[in-house]
Amino acid sequence: MKKQEAIENIYRLEGRVPVGKAVPFGLQHILAMFVANIAPIIIIAGASGLDPGQTARLIQSAMIIAGIGTLIQLFPLWKIGSGLPIVMGISFTFVSVFCYIGPVYGYNAIVGAVLVGGIIEGLLGLFARYWIRLITPIVSASVVTAIGFSLLSVGASSFGGGSGSADFGSASNWILGTITLLCCIVFNILAKSYWKQLSVLFGLIVGYLVAVCMGMVDFSSLEGTSIVAFPSLMPFRPEFNANAILSVVLIFLVSATETIGDTCALATSGLNRDATEREISGSLACDGFISALSSVFGCLPITSFSQNVGLVAMTKVVNRFTIATGAVIMILAGIFPVFGALLATLPDAVLGGCTIMMFGTIVVSGLQMISKCGYSQRNITIAALSLSTGIGFTQVPEIFDIFPQLIRNIFAENCVAVVFLVAVLLNLVLPKNMETAGTK
Repeated sequence: MKKQEAIENIYRLEGRVPVGKAVPFGLQHILAMFVANIAPIIIIAGASGLDPGQTARLIQSAMIIAGIGTLIQLFPLWKIGSGLPIVMGISFTFVSVFCYIGPVYGYNAIVGAVLVGGIIEGLLGLFARYWIRLITPIVSASVVTAIGFSLLSVGASSFGGGSGSADFGSASNWILGTITLLCCIVFNILAKSYWKQLSVLFGLIVGYLVAVCMGMVDFSSLEGTSIVAFPSLMPFRPEFNANAILSVVLIFLVSATETIGDTCALATSGLNRDATEREISGSLACDGFISALSSVFGCLPITSFSQNVGLVAMTKVVNRFTIATGAVIMILAGIFPVFGALLATLPDAVLGGCTIMMFGTIVVSGLQMISKCGYSQRNITIAALSLSTGIGFTQVPEIFDIFPQLIRNIFAENCVAVVFLVAVLLNLVLPKNMETAGTK
C-alpha cells in the first residue's frame, strides 16, 4: 500500500490503514468517551446500593459490550448495525429514571427493564421503514442541533473538574483545562497532513502529564486491580416490574431519537451526505439489541456517543478499520481491568479542555443541516419552536412539576426529548406549504 493512499484512507469509510497509524486515532476516540462511558454506572450503582466490587465488574462489562457494539455498528451483522463510524457507550439518558427505579424496585428491576426495552428498540429499528418518514430532514436537523447544545454544559462541567467535585471551578482545573485546550488548538495549527487530526489525542496526553505534575491524578484505584478478568453472565437475575419497564421503554424511545440524530449528524458532517434509511434502521437495531445483550451481563443500555460524532465532525476521520482499533482497545480495557483503571484516572478538566470545541462542532453541524433544509416559513417554525421549548423549558425543570413523576423523568432535563416531540408534532400538523396557506 502506498503511503499517500494509506493516509488518504483515514478520510474514507472503506480502505485499509496501517495498524500503527490507525491505533492513535482509535485511542483518541476511546479517551474522548471513556469517562462518560463509566460515569453513569458509578452514579446508578451508588444510588442502587451496589458494593464497590459489583460496580467494578459492571464497568468491566461496559467496556467489553461497548467495544462489541461499536464493531457491530462498523461491520453490521445482517440488518443490525449501520456500517458508519459510530462509537457506542453507556447512555447518560437513562440516569435519572434509573436513579429512581434502583432505590425503589432494586437493581434487578433495572436489568429486566433494560432487557425488554432493548428488544423493543431493536425491533423498532428493524421495522424503521414503516415509521421513519415521520423523521423528516428538518426534524433530524433540529434534534442534532439540540444534541449539540445539550452537550455544551457537559463539556463545561468537565472543564471545571466534573460536576459535584470538591474542587469544581478551582484555579487548578481552569489552568489544566486551558492548557489542554490550547495544546489541541496549537497542535492543529502547526501539525502537517493527517497529524492535524490527532490534536485531541495530543491535548489529552499533554494535559494528563501536566495533571500528574500538578498532583491531580489519583493512582490509588490501580491498587489491587486484577490483571486479567472476564465478565460473568447474569450477575443479576432480571426482575420484570411493569412500572419499571414502562418508564424505561419510554426512555428508550428518547434514546432512539438521539441515535437518529447522531447517525444523521455523522453522515452529514463526516461523509457530506444524508444518512440512508438502511443506516438509520441498522443503527437503531444495534442500539436496542446490544442494550439487551448488555443486560445479560448485568449492565446498562448502550447507545451512540455524541462526543465521538463531534470528534468525527472535527477531524473528518471516518475510516471503519481505524475506528475499529478503538473498539478493540475498549474490549482489551474490559478484559484487562488494570488498563481500564489507568484510563479512568484521566482528570475531568483534561477531558473538558478537549471536548468543549468538539461539542460546539455538533451545534454547527446541526445549523448547517437546518440551512440545507431551507429557510421556508414552515422549517423556521419547526426549528425555532422545537429548539426554544426544548432548550428553554429544560433550563427551568420546575416548569414540569405539575406533571407525574414519569413525565418529569423523561422531559424535565432532557432537551433532546422535548425538541424531538415538538418537532414531530409540528411536522405532522403544519401545512406543507405555509407560504400559500390561507391565500386565495
